[in-house]
Amino acid sequence: MEDSKNFFDKVYEVARLIPHGRVTSYGAIAKYLGAARSARMVGWAMNNSGGKEVPAHRVVNRKGILTGKHHFDGTNLMQQLLESEGIEVIENQIQDLEKVFWDPMKEL
Repeated sequence: MEDSKNFFDKVYEVARLIPHGRVTSYGAIAKYLGAARSARMVGWAMNNSGGKEVPAHRVVNRKGILTGKHHFDGTNLMQQLLESEGIEVIENQIQDLEKVFWDPMKEL
């Protein structure tokens, strides 16, 4: 169990670096951490990030879909947080994903 906790902590460190008004994907974080096949683990980390000051709303699936939105309080909180940062969301999908996408492999 200790290893997964360390992995979660590394995920949180990367997630905290995502700039305001940008998003990344579960897979991009996993790849950056050298665990390319662990996108689902990144998702679990985001689900467990409550109270850890992690901008989990900035992490979406590879197509820009808000797959984690049901883990936020209220029906549209994830979308509202993204929109408050200037990101356009239509039908649970980020618009112009390539424009707002932040790739930790390139940025860090």
